[in-house]
Amino acid sequence: MELINSTSLCTGRLGSMILPRVRGWKCDRLVTRIRWSRGAEFSGACHYDRRLITVNLGRHNRYPYLLNTQAARPRSNRTHWWRPACRIELGDACQLVLFVFLHELYHWLTKQARRNTRRKEGRCDRFAARVLVNEYGCRMLDEHDREVPREDWDFQDLDSFVQGARSKRVRRPRLASASCPGPAPGALEIGAQGYLFPVV
Repeated sequence: MELINSTSLCTGRLGSMILPRVRGWKCDRLVTRIRWSRGAEFSGACHYDRRLITVNLGRHNRYPYLLNTQAARPRSNRTHWWRPACRIELGDACQLVLFVFLHELYHWLTKQARRNTRRKEGRCDRFAARVLVNEYGCRMLDEHDREVPREDWDFQDLDSFVQGARSKRVRRPRLASASCPGPAPGALEIGAQGYLFPVV
């Protein structure tokens, strides 16, 4: 996978956070572009036909950033159903980029697994939130800023759902357009092109 960053965020750090996420999945020739948004605080898109994920980041966001998700388990009564508020607290801009990327990556994996891609926003948010909570200590909060119990939002076997998107061969993801000095840990410097992150 190729990662192209045109923001002022450190490309090496973004690469060390994002590129390991694609290991073992069918992401050959997939390109991820990270750029400044034209006004929105953030947005993302997965363009299946172009093999492209875009992540747009607001320049003036304040952190920690509370992002509303659809990760909570739906509830219902006799007349209607609803989804309780469930917000993830992200510590910095790189974590926000990672969340949006992972959300769009799950859309991509759903398509590669030949699953129906409609109405998957909750699954995509859970897939992203799981990484941010497990690896970065982010918190899932309700509307009163109380921590949401894990079982209320992490209740599906997301990996099995997209098992058909598993790759049978391991490739070396490529990182282009480095925007910060020095390689990220574990990266091999390849000159002006950026960094190459080995897949093990």
